[in-house]
Amino acid sequence: QEKLVESGGDLVQPGGSLRLSCVASGFTFSFSYYAMKWYRQTPGKERELVATITSTGNTIYANSVKGRFTISRDNAKNTLYLQMNSLKVEDTAVYYCIRGGGNSWGQGTQVTVSS
Repeated sequence: QEKLVESGGDLVQPGGSLRLSCVASGFTFSFSYYAMKWYRQTPGKERELVATITSTGNTIYANSVKGRFTISRDNAKNTLYLQMNSLKVEDTAVYYCIRGGGNSWGQGTQVTVSS
């Protein structure tokens, strides 16, 4: 059974930084085989795709976070990361990770950007 555990969310001031982590387990194939994605969601809105990293390390970002966020992965640790810099109030959301083509979501981690 697939399991994804996100962590690293916190309350931070505008302009600050956070690094989110997502530990994956239970995949049918090796973690390194899959593309991985970060989504975020605010109350009353649909989940928004933030960033994707392919199995070969290519990355794709939403325009709203391009140049500020960096997605990366450590295949030896089955862990996905999201480095978030220059945070804005509008980045406030619950952040989730998921594998490409998957349908199992973790509990998410809350990021709040506020002064």
